[in-house]
Amino acid sequence: MRTSPSSTKINPWVWVAAWMGVIFFFSTDLFSGPQTSRVIGPFLKWFMPDVSDETIRDIRLVIRKAAHVLEYAILSILSCRALAQRAAPSPLPLAALGQAVLIASAYAVLDEWHQSWTAERFGSPLDVAIDSVGATVGAVFFAWLSRRKTGTTSP
Repeated sequence: MRTSPSSTKINPWVWVAAWMGVIFFFSTDLFSGPQTSRVIGPFLKWFMPDVSDETIRDIRLVIRKAAHVLEYAILSILSCRALAQRAAPSPLPLAALGQAVLIASAYAVLDEWHQSWTAERFGSPLDVAIDSVGATVGAVFFAWLSRRKTGTTSP
């Protein structure tokens, strides 16, 4: 008995939940500022031996905030993909893109709340805003990519 390829596909919401798990893991003390500075600082000193501690601190901050943008852009893209499963083959409607951003932004609030319970971290409204920007970037990228794949140029 053969199974069709569509019956063996993983539900796209599983990928959304799995990525939320990755974000949850990144929100633990293992990835707090003091922990990541143990990696970033020595790497920068090896790469640029004369780099100042202030520059290392600034670069570490940029890397950490860029990671926020990236992880929530990925979450938004995965959410768009899951929402697209119920849409027609045309580009995802604007409302669905908004839903994906809302899902990712709501998770950002929960993520910051989770961080407020850890020993080395704290919740930050600024990080929620940065995460929401990442979610928006992800949805815009998904919309651009899906329009490009379908050859559609209108909204």
